[in-house]
Amino acid sequence: MLRKNKEAVIDEVAQLLGGADTLFVSDYRGLSVAQLTTLRGQLREQGATLHVLKNTLAKIAADRSGREVVKELLTGPTAVTFCGEDPVAPAKALNDFARTNPQLIVRGGVLQGDVIDGDGVRRLATLPSREVLVAQVVGSMAAPMTGLVTVLQGTISGFVRALSQVAEQKETAA
Repeated sequence: MLRKNKEAVIDEVAQLLGGADTLFVSDYRGLSVAQLTTLRGQLREQGATLHVLKNTLAKIAADRSGREVVKELLTGPTAVTFCGEDPVAPAKALNDFARTNPQLIVRGGVLQGDVIDGDGVRRLATLPSREVLVAQVVGSMAAPMTGLVTVLQGTISGFVRALSQVAEQKETAA
């Protein structure tokens, strides 16, 4: 690879490393090109991208981007998954793919600046997706309001029944 091409790759990877809050590092040894293409497609659906990187160039890019923590994960054949807003969906995609293709070994990753190991990525994959978590939070916030409406509705309907009984008693007394 020519020096100017290496510089372009280093700049691109440094930009990706600097812009990613979450990334996962995997060993892809033993996967065919077709399998990697399938994995890339599954990750793309989850808002993530997979890049196969040379460790030497990736380490230089990590230094340039201020992401030195990534360097400890860069050994052997390296594929880096750069995640979008939701880190759970790409972790699930990697975990599911690794279950059917045991050649893929997830070494670890960086989650909001902290290094996590392969087990951490697998635990992250067991979490519900961002949309489900948001729905759960909204549901828990709405539950007290629903209870209040139910109590108020019961009080109002009880009051209406009492007025109805008073009106019936006055009619029968008159």
